Amino acid sequence: MRNFFCLARPPLRRLRLVSTPRLQQIVKRDGTLARYDRRRIETAIFKATCAIGKPDQAFAARAALNVEAALMATYVDANLPTVEDIQDVVERVLVGLGTIDVAQNYITYRRQHAMLRAARANEFAVSDNIPYRKIYDVLRWNIDHGCETVAGLNRIIRRGEYPDLVAAGDRRYVEDIRRAATIVLERRQDVRIVIVAGPSSSGKTTTTIKLSNLLAESGIGFRAIGVDHYFFDLEQHPRDEYGDYDYETPQALDLELINEHLEQLLAGREIKTPHYDFKTGKRTLNVHPFRLKKNEVLLIDSLHGLYDGMTSRISPKNKFKLYIETLGQFRAADGNFMRWADNRLLRRMIRDRDNRNQKPIETLTHWHYVRRSELHHIIPYLRNADYVVNSALPYELPLLKQRLFRYVVKARDQFRDDPKRLDAHIRANRVFDLLKPIRTVRDETCVPADALIREFIGGSCYTY
Repeated sequence: MRNFFCLARPPLRRLRLVSTPRLQQIVKRDGTLARYDRRRIETAIFKATCAIGKPDQAFAARAALNVEAALMATYVDANLPTVEDIQDVVERVLVGLGTIDVAQNYITYRRQHAMLRAARANEFAVSDNIPYRKIYDVLRWNIDHGCETVAGLNRIIRRGEYPDLVAAGDRRYVEDIRRAATIVLERRQDVRIVIVAGPSSSGKTTTTIKLSNLLAESGIGFRAIGVDHYFFDLEQHPRDEYGDYDYETPQALDLELINEHLEQLLAGREIKTPHYDFKTGKRTLNVHPFRLKKNEVLLIDSLHGLYDGMTSRISPKNKFKLYIETLGQFRAADGNFMRWADNRLLRRMIRDRDNRNQKPIETLTHWHYVRRSELHHIIPYLRNADYVVNSALPYELPLLKQRLFRYVVKARDQFRDDPKRLDAHIRANRVFDLLKPIRTVRDETCVPADALIREFIGGSCYTY
């Protein structure tokens, strides 16, 4: 259990009875919206008090009000909390109140229900490998290679077997892409556009390059178009109360121009794509001449590739849609599986620092926009994908820790007493707990220049 479980239990009268009606909706696990209901939080806390043999409905009601107050200090306007966000805050409030026994039982209750959901999902997906069969295969691969836990990964590093894990992990990833390329070849007569979609920092660009190379080996011509260059100028995007720009929505892209250019390309006409400078946040139109030959496949890597509006003017039969996600099955020291989004957050903190003139802590505080967009504009379209690739690499956490751990420590301290940054503080704590016991690797010579992780840590042979 985390170190803060040693807190003493304060008297119940210290609970603050604060409530506000501003929070109306939450985001469910499938990305849809649902009505916010504080009674559900109250019921969950009451069950936790029952589990320790001390049922206390009054405490549950007052604790739920504290949870609601904490939520309202963090999630304002269009920034809606997810179910997991709410559960994180419940844990935090219960621990902060010193009700350690109640908090422990709530955590146990939450973990058990997560396991039940996973079991039901696997039953549902027996004949459907998107994404639950894939998750099972990833876990089985990790177990076979002894890298599914912190202890196992540390053992591999200690024994000097880390280079072998790097080689095996990269082979698995490339074979996944090779299977996707095979499907494209089988549909070659109709497919004109291959879309590589997925959430932020899942590795779309490297995957697009590798897929392109595999198609080229089979005699298929290809051209890759960078949809990120179709961003509107950053100053046109809305800002929140902290001054952060919301550029994670599909509407941050010039969807109309994208569709217009795609139609022209499939008709054999030349276009001039725009150029976007991420450091200045400015777009220049009509910069790069681009033409798609009759026998070429157009490759698109985009955060919102599955979003209907991205390619609405193109016939479905002419598109192959690949979804990529960090489906890592890795247990942290506390026994919980690492969250896929946390894996990608760490990657993006490095990328933004090195390539987008953004400090790692700024990426951390901006992450609520990323998650909101994913839940609204990516997850609901996941079932439209033709194939799913897992981009989580079993060897990457030691590399990420070496570059980021000091920033994570700083974020924990900086946001500790800031109620408006509660989500960032919770996230920083969770990532801290994940990375702290993992051994770092300083000799990276065993990581090849064409490895996906090089997209984020640098040293890649590819041009991004």
